[in-house]
Amino acid sequence: MKVGKTKCDRLVFTLHVGGFRVHETWLNCGACGNREVYRAAELKRLFPKKGNFGFDIIVHIGRRLFLDNRTLAEVKAELAAGRVTISESEVDFLGRKFIVYLSLCHQRAAARLKDMMELNGGYMLHIDATCESDSPLLLTGIDAITSIVLWNRKIPSEKAAHVIPFLREINDRYGRPLLVVMDMSNGFENAVREVFGENMDMLICHFHFLRDLGKDLFGLEYDLIRKRLRTHGVGAKLRYRAHSLRSAVDENPGLVDRLGSEIISRKQLTKTEQELLPAVASYALIQWAFDGKKTGGGYGFPFDHPHLEFATRLREVFYELGRLQEIFGQNTPRHNRPLFKTANDIRKLIGDRILLKAVEKIGKKIEVFDALRKAMRIAPQDDTRGLNDNGRDEPIGKIEERVKKFRRYVVADPRLNEETEYRKMIAQIDKYWERLFADPVTVDTPAGRISIQPQRTNNIMEQFFRKVKRGHRRRTGNNSMTRTLKAMNANTTLIKNLENQQYLDILLNGKESLEDVFAEIDGDEVGNEMTKLAVPEDKMPTKIRKIIKLQKFPSKMVKSVRTMVDYSKSNLCLEQ
Repeated sequence: MKVGKTKCDRLVFTLHVGGFRVHETWLNCGACGNREVYRAAELKRLFPKKGNFGFDIIVHIGRRLFLDNRTLAEVKAELAAGRVTISESEVDFLGRKFIVYLSLCHQRAAARLKDMMELNGGYMLHIDATCESDSPLLLTGIDAITSIVLWNRKIPSEKAAHVIPFLREINDRYGRPLLVVMDMSNGFENAVREVFGENMDMLICHFHFLRDLGKDLFGLEYDLIRKRLRTHGVGAKLRYRAHSLRSAVDENPGLVDRLGSEIISRKQLTKTEQELLPAVASYALIQWAFDGKKTGGGYGFPFDHPHLEFATRLREVFYELGRLQEIFGQNTPRHNRPLFKTANDIRKLIGDRILLKAVEKIGKKIEVFDALRKAMRIAPQDDTRGLNDNGRDEPIGKIEERVKKFRRYVVADPRLNEETEYRKMIAQIDKYWERLFADPVTVDTPAGRISIQPQRTNNIMEQFFRKVKRGHRRRTGNNSMTRTLKAMNANTTLIKNLENQQYLDILLNGKESLEDVFAEIDGDEVGNEMTKLAVPEDKMPTKIRKIIKLQKFPSKMVKSVRTMVDYSKSNLCLEQ
């Protein structure tokens, strides 16, 4: 071996040492003419190709950013305390690099993941997509038995043409699933049939099914209620009124305690308390009305109806304000004005006949919807777990029998059958009946034949996406994920698998740490993936972006084209 090159004073960083300088000698074989370069094995295990930060730092940054949801500044400060000098932009870059390494490791572990799932009898594929505003959809597939994220892909819509490549990737890596659980998207259904065949069992998530039924049943009335509230601007008016009354509450906390006491206090009020009591009472009623927006089990519409509750409470507040005005008398001093002003803020809303009719109509529909909700044992009203609820653990046969009873009740009621919305609801139930009430799946495993009951809901996906969004808010302080979804690596969500010890063991494959697994990945392959992610596919050329900002651009462009074409024709004539 002969010395081919030496690299002196290269500054590198690792967690266990901090910053240090490296002198590395590259060798090659001069005798056989082999041009292969042999580098220091120790450095290859510690650092990626052309990298100055060790694999341990990359893993640390990835875990802190995406598992612990730390900000770039927090991670930079942690590393600085360990004598690692790094900028926030470098932390961001290494975080994205971590996801690329994890994605490549996940792909290499596909065969081992497939073997593990076959020991369980197979896998049940749950698919769903999430998006924000005009961002692309993030499509994710999860095995419901192990809760392992299998693969992700960003797609422009749920059309079958976009979903088919995603499902083919999953099929190539893990084989055919036992069944597929999804929402009622026609694109999903057509894609599943195309990839897995016509005989693939497709189940409808009970939660998604009920949610779509509720939106179809009383979505129009609920939208109307929201619009009427917005038209009257009652929320803004009451927030302003509450702000002006807040000082009276702060000055008399004892008076507030007496208002909320279960035992009525007959202690004589002081003159100051008598003057401030109308303001305190008005403030309390306003806050009670706003608190109606926080009611519900955390399931979202149509299970929760915050705007309806707010409108209903406003009617009660208006009534109680009238009673208070009677108590204090019509000829009131200036201190009683909060009662009249608060009532005036609500008065137009109370007289809105369109709103009143919508509230009356939606009440009956919600009653029918809640009856079906109770029959299916999904999103119970007496539960506060929200999307963490996966449905009551009950034999599917009993649930099916209760839904049959509900169906008979609706069909037998002539008043309900007169309305199109109820007939459509029954038609939807009939259409998806077989996909809602599936028998347990019997499979052969190395341990013998077992029966697996499919999970009734796709809430595993809802919970998963909610964790992703919560982590994003913690890291960035931004509630919207639109820009993040456009820029992020689709496989960022694979990070959640690292919380699963079974998955982690398969990924390590006998090695001690993720750093050791990452060290085996070819640096050029990582670089190529990073390059792909660095340039968005739909990025507009800079020069195009500049000219379209011109005033009256379309007409100017046509004029320029005409000039160029005419000039070319005239030159062609001269040449001839």
